[in-house]
Amino acid sequence: MNNKGVTVWLTGLSGAGKTTIARRIEAELKARNCQVEVLDGDLIRTWLSQGLGFSKKDRDINVSRVGFVANLLSRNGVVVIAAMISPYQDIRDEIRAINKDFVEVHVNAPLELCEARDVKGLYAKARSGEIKGFTGIDDPYEVPLNPEVVCESGKETVEESAFKVIGALEELGYVRVAVEYQI
Repeated sequence: MNNKGVTVWLTGLSGAGKTTIARRIEAELKARNCQVEVLDGDLIRTWLSQGLGFSKKDRDINVSRVGFVANLLSRNGVVVIAAMISPYQDIRDEIRAINKDFVEVHVNAPLELCEARDVKGLYAKARSGEIKGFTGIDDPYEVPLNPEVVCESGKETVEESAFKVIGALEELGYVRVAVEYQI
């Protein structure tokens, strides 16, 4: 194993690039023979949090469940990459408190960019009133107060953002520094 267990929590608006960055981090760490698991917000809603709505209480329950699973995996040596909107600071603080090894990553992108990337049309539905309580439109997104990493997905490539996170994991001692051999 080439890593120590850690929860890497990617938070940001819908369409900010969390899952895309998470999958690139996953690919790089797997290439380094690290144990990695991605917990994607959309998939979690399908399998682990069916029946939950989008009230603050339901969102907090969803995030708590993911945080619990992340803790179970990370304490067993897995690099867990959670890609979750997780819009509220208080619940992110709770997840940080239960996960001994935790790296928060704010995937920052302007709302206009997130709307432009929205292939499902969710922002348009929220703006028309068809969807209520949509984060960034009529429900708040609380920007992280002290994330270990900020990825500017509107200004950086996916590679740059992913390697910014991996660099932080190397610096914090969670994954080994990649060694490139020259012949």
